Amino acid sequence: MENRTYYYARVSSKEQNLDRQLSAFASLGAREREIITDKESGKDLNRPGYMALKTTILRPGDTLVVKSLDRLSRSKSDIKNELQFFKDNGIRLKVIDLPTTMTDFPKGQEWIMEMVNNILIEVLGTIAEQERATIRQRQAEGIAAAKAKGKKLGRPPITAPENWSKVYADWRAGTITAKEAMHRTGLKRSSFYKLVKTMD
Repeated sequence: MENRTYYYARVSSKEQNLDRQLSAFASLGAREREIITDKESGKDLNRPGYMALKTTILRPGDTLVVKSLDRLSRSKSDIKNELQFFKDNGIRLKVIDLPTTMTDFPKGQEWIMEMVNNILIEVLGTIAEQERATIRQRQAEGIAAAKAKGKKLGRPPITAPENWSKVYADWRAGTITAKEAMHRTGLKRSSFYKLVKTMD
């Protein structure tokens, strides 16, 4: 069975264009039918084009080409997992911005590519863990700083509007509906019933 090459391009929104990535693919001889694109955020992997590549299109022995690793995902942890997925499924990943990955090694020297992939996976895994630790540390420092300043964390309490007592009494008496009460007080449904609970 013939080994095939596919190309994946992604931008984060429909307003952005793919020209830079498509131009890089064209210089490698990519044909239009071999290029899969998404105009979706890289915050997670659930993108139609990318999921089609992983679940339907790519098979062992194929090659996937991207312009840079962050086209797969913005998350270092996700990238590490994707590299592992490609390795486990016999799919070669070429990254144009990482020239080492673009090198075609002679038969019998594929171990070099394997070594490069393993290093990438380990490095990205380490970076991802460091990023998670940094985020946790910043969150903890932020909470501690807020507490030190006497700030209450979470959503601020709902303040009752000036006409609350009268509107509440009318609503309880059944002379107005809840919808009318919300209209008069300018409260959203959730805020209205939260205030009601404080009165009960």
